[in-house]
Amino acid sequence: MDRAPLGNCPVMPLILAGLPLILQGLLVTVTISLAVLLLGTLLGIVGSLSLLYGANVLRWCVRIYVDVCRSIPHLVMIFAIFYGLPALGLQVPAIVAGILALGLFCGAHMSEIFRGGVESIPHGQMDAAKSIGLTFAQRLRQVIFPQALGRILPAWVNTAVEIVKSSSLVSLVSVVDLTMAIQQIVGRTREALLFYAVAAALYFAINFTLSITGRRLEKKFAHG
Repeated sequence: MDRAPLGNCPVMPLILAGLPLILQGLLVTVTISLAVLLLGTLLGIVGSLSLLYGANVLRWCVRIYVDVCRSIPHLVMIFAIFYGLPALGLQVPAIVAGILALGLFCGAHMSEIFRGGVESIPHGQMDAAKSIGLTFAQRLRQVIFPQALGRILPAWVNTAVEIVKSSSLVSLVSVVDLTMAIQQIVGRTREALLFYAVAAALYFAINFTLSITGRRLEKKFAHG
């Protein structure tokens, strides 16, 4: 049943009327962003290690993946996966297609971020760790990664902020995230300025929290 227009209502009742849908969309946005960052970070770790220590064939495969995914716009990747997988007989929900597309893009960026961070550590650190009998995995986990983390964090946080903003593109494949929720409310109330200002404030709150947390972690690891 259609709801009555709310355009003539005061501001606060308008926002309160749309609040359930806004919160639902916000939860979807946060979930997508976290899933993409988790997938991208895992792909970045594997990709960076492959670029640094993998066999030539693996290194070339990862390099092609990184260069291709970094060169394709986010929206094109989302559409390619959303429409391409069903054409291959693989039916996936729109939200999964969005997470997969943004995760591949994020993983390509993270691969370069992690590779640069690990490469910035002097090679003597790896040799010293090897001389005391540490395995390759132990050298990475106990010696290289702890030192590289402080150098990786700033770029990781910047990428995380970009992913949160890019998550709004999933609304174009009918995922009801924060952007789509706001669009639906605007279509019903005709209060575009008010509700897009609410969306901007919520996106700012997420990214500002990410930035502040990142700065604090940077200081902590730099001090360490």
